[in-house]
Amino acid sequence: MTALAAIFATSFAVALSGAMMPGPLFTVTVSESSRKGPAAGPLLIVGHGILELALVVALVFGVGPLLKKTPVFVATALLGSIALLWMAYGMLRSLPRLTLAVQPQQEAGRNLVVAGILLSLANPYWTIWWISIGLGYITQSLALGIAGAAAFFAGHIMADFAWYTAVAAAVWKGKRFMSDRAYRGLIAACALFLILFAGMFGYAGLKKLAVLG
Repeated sequence: MTALAAIFATSFAVALSGAMMPGPLFTVTVSESSRKGPAAGPLLIVGHGILELALVVALVFGVGPLLKKTPVFVATALLGSIALLWMAYGMLRSLPRLTLAVQPQQEAGRNLVVAGILLSLANPYWTIWWISIGLGYITQSLALGIAGAAAFFAGHIMADFAWYTAVAAAVWKGKRFMSDRAYRGLIAACALFLILFAGMFGYAGLKKLAVLG
């Protein structure tokens, strides 16, 4: 039990440090929480967690070497770059009509779960993290069997939930002090961050593609 607790605690700490680094999921959490409320963060992480659970199961059953292949990295980076650019375009296009006074319907929450999955897939560094740090951690955790892998995943996903729930709550509470103009500026900044991430991912993919050629 002590060993499992240690796996959980260290997994939580490592995942929290990664979650706190700005990325596409963080950017969209900020933009969505200001419009859809504090539930936006947890809902995005539900989708993120579904994808991560599937990946952990796949890694446990030995697909790690396949994910390390260069063609997989290239495809992930280039497709991810396109997806992020499309998201940024949608955010910028919606700027003129954005207002904090508009409250979406409850059913929009289901879209956030799907968005959590798509944002994770669109982030090449998510894949890189899992086939390097994640794969190594799971390999060590499996010394304690499935229980070890479960402890690792539990610590990892709990860190994501803790951080993104806090971010979403902070953004939602802060909206009372924010004007529509400031809100549009925040969304524009988020879109620009997505464009920056897209450029980084696209460059990394093209660089690897040149090596393949």
